[in-house]
Amino acid sequence: MVNSDLIARAQAGDEEAFRQLVERHQRELHVHCYRILGSIEDAEDQVQETFLAAWHGIAGFEARASVRTWLFMIATNRCLGALRATRRRPAVPPAPPPGLPEPTSSSEVIWLQPYPDVLLEELPEPAPGPEARYEAREAISLAFVTALQLLPPRQRAVLVLRDVLGFRSREVAAILDSSEDSVSSALKHARANLHKRLPAPPDPPPAPGSAVEREVVERLTRAYETGDVDAVVAMLTDDVVLTAPLAPVAYEGRAAAGRFLRSGVFRDGRTYRLIATRANREPAFGLYVRDPVTDVAHAHGMLVLTLAGRRIAAMTGFDNSVLPLFGLPRTLPGHG
Repeated sequence: MVNSDLIARAQAGDEEAFRQLVERHQRELHVHCYRILGSIEDAEDQVQETFLAAWHGIAGFEARASVRTWLFMIATNRCLGALRATRRRPAVPPAPPPGLPEPTSSSEVIWLQPYPDVLLEELPEPAPGPEARYEAREAISLAFVTALQLLPPRQRAVLVLRDVLGFRSREVAAILDSSEDSVSSALKHARANLHKRLPAPPDPPPAPGSAVEREVVERLTRAYETGDVDAVVAMLTDDVVLTAPLAPVAYEGRAAAGRFLRSGVFRDGRTYRLIATRANREPAFGLYVRDPVTDVAHAHGMLVLTLAGRRIAAMTGFDNSVLPLFGLPRTLPGHG
């Protein structure tokens, strides 16, 4: 009844009623757009475009579906349009920095940003629909979002709508203005593609904020801040993967990762200061390289960890452009 009153008032031109009607869905829509686009800024743009389109279209809203479903329809199609435009994405991946060891493979994802956990804390947790296959934590993990970026856009949208949000086939067909058969076919291919690109970890990650997770964070911080490369390598799984979305290279396996860490991350005796944060419900750090003379530390990007038990299954590096999203500074003063 409350929604019906708000809808009627919004359709009569009441902007405050419209705000109350759609604002409750803002964070959930933002996460949805982020999953599809891999970018926080792009997701923000599409949420604002969604609300603008909804305001212009509210007079014709007939309530055959819920307001939430209607908003997801607008947002999903806006995201698919944005993927066709790819305004912010680099047309050609940059060359890797000189002096690094030979990578073991190419990194297929060249555009991705981490998602701050502080924004996820604002996310209401509506019960997913009956078709959902993924738990909320898994469906926002960096590995999951990375794998999504490698699916064709339509498969990406169908899989998120069905297996993450739990919409029924007929609802997804209506959202995408398609047939149920077409949705079922896209979902079958999306699941197969995702399965190939998202291997199951050897051990489940520890619970966020648990003693095990804190121990891993403390050990890695200590190793980075003392320049103990061997200690970092000892924390890695045998099949660890080191990547950076803005670099076209990947280092797979502990030996390759060790070569990269020694000749790249810790070259010339570098040491770091780490500021702990969280991204995609996983441990993350702002990285700062110490100036050996002044002890001032200068930003050197961000690192997000994917954990398997007490070990690190993946390390994903990001450049300095993501630091403001996490409220992290460009420099840290010296200790004294």
